[in-house]
Amino acid sequence: MLASGFAMADPRSTQNARRSTELPAAVDAVSVSTEKAAHQFSSRSTLMTVKKKVPFVTFRTRVRDDSIEGPNPHRWEDKTSDDCFSGKRIILFSLPGAFTPTCSTFQLPDFEMLYDEFEKEGIDAIYCVSVNDAFVMNAWGKALGLKKVQLIPDGSGEFTRKMGMLVAKDNLGFGMRSWRYAAVINNGVVEQWFEEDGFCDNCEADPYGVSSPQNVLETLRAAKAVTAA
Repeated sequence: MLASGFAMADPRSTQNARRSTELPAAVDAVSVSTEKAAHQFSSRSTLMTVKKKVPFVTFRTRVRDDSIEGPNPHRWEDKTSDDCFSGKRIILFSLPGAFTPTCSTFQLPDFEMLYDEFEKEGIDAIYCVSVNDAFVMNAWGKALGLKKVQLIPDGSGEFTRKMGMLVAKDNLGFGMRSWRYAAVINNGVVEQWFEEDGFCDNCEADPYGVSSPQNVLETLRAAKAVTAA
């Protein structure tokens, strides 16, 4: 059963409206959004912007190991930020929680569906990070039948906090979680940043549109078109 409590926006209507604009406008919109975020949320202890390096942390993951007998053949495996990001051009997106409606119905499945299109734009891998433990993230991936998008557990919230994206969700009984965002990260450095508006603790809504895979993909294509012109 999916967790309840999020006010679901209709991302498809947002995406259709965004797709009706000319591609170069998407690049401008992201730049404006980033500048607005820097101005509005400058009180954060950390503000992630383009050209900034992602923080170094160690992720505690669970990987399958068939040498282990029993119904749960998995073992702990530590992966660092360097393991995940060094020498690669990555799409990273983060969301409030595994099994929650918008995350499970739209954002994660759509990134999975569009994975091959992102590869055509020079993306090596797509990561989804959430402030959930490895057991929850593995169960979520299995439930959705994921084959391409890699799930990264940020159980303690350390990575999310150092990214400046940790917010309280006590109003939903969640505790501390990630604000919804996406980023293009090239060799560990933020190349493009997509953050939903309204960053705050205990937000009553769940904004979704800026960090949708459709918008990220459109922006990558627009940037390529501008470069080629």
